[in-house]
Amino acid sequence: MSVKMSGRYVGNLKVGLHHQPSGTQLNTAAPVDNNGDGSSFSPTDLVAAALGACMLTIVAMVAEREGVDTSTLAFECEKNMQSNPRRIASVPITLHMPAGLSAAQRSKLERAALTCPVHHSLLPEIDKTVTFVYPE
Repeated sequence: MSVKMSGRYVGNLKVGLHHQPSGTQLNTAAPVDNNGDGSSFSPTDLVAAALGACMLTIVAMVAEREGVDTSTLAFECEKNMQSNPRRIASVPITLHMPAGLSAAQRSKLERAALTCPVHHSLLPEIDKTVTFVYPE
């Protein structure tokens, strides 16, 4: 399956993105540490956010199929850059999971998170430490 997207440079180190199937628009801006104003997601911010969103989506798919309440599913991530070459060095992710799960359900959802396509698409050199947090 393919999805068409496009982008247009709008000046001041910003790009307007268009998701053709939905018509959704999103803007990116270069980060402050790379001559931008940091007024929006940078392209590498989107990569990190995509990792968290993808993991959460896959967990939700499995959880919903299993009849698990997904209302508390959430993620936090932090993108860390390196220089020479400038690229993403690490994206630690914290996934906030549903309460009241058995050990088998936890294991199934954690395995599901790690099968997300974004996780598998990122270079192995990028540290993608995942922490699963369960409410007491």
